[in-house]
Amino acid sequence: MTAAPELATPTLASPDLLRSVFRRHAAGVAVITARGPEGPVGFTATSLTSVSAEPPMLSFGIGLGASAWPAIARADHVGVHILGEHQQELAALFARSGADRFGAPTVWHDGPEGMPVLDGVQAWLVARVVTRVPAGDHRIVLAEVLLGDASGPGRPLLYHQGRFTALRD
Repeated sequence: MTAAPELATPTLASPDLLRSVFRRHAAGVAVITARGPEGPVGFTATSLTSVSAEPPMLSFGIGLGASAWPAIARADHVGVHILGEHQQELAALFARSGADRFGAPTVWHDGPEGMPVLDGVQAWLVARVVTRVPAGDHRIVLAEVLLGDASGPGRPLLYHQGRFTALRD
């Protein structure tokens, strides 16, 4: 059996290999928020996954070194926001280390369960954290959806090849 030319030079598993492969995987962009002891926290996530319909559950990953991790580690609830293609700057802001994510120009309000809810998103959910599963240098957070709104405007924002982008027709 001969390998296809493009598969002829496999690389041993490494963080760089994983990053290179997943740069080729287009992912939807979400912002996860929570209420911390110092106020609201949030981060941009491309690891959001629907887990179960009955009961409605989702998951996302967060790095142990993320500034939002201490609050997420103790949070009973999280806010989940699906960003639209018009929100590239918001996605970049919540991905930037040390940024004032909830200052101007971010528009948000206190939502159900005290969760920070971002305005103008395609959809948002509030979910109750069920568990946090160790996964290397990350934790996978499983949460049960309590309520939300899927009536926001626009088309989804995507992350591909290391940048935010939009769907093409």
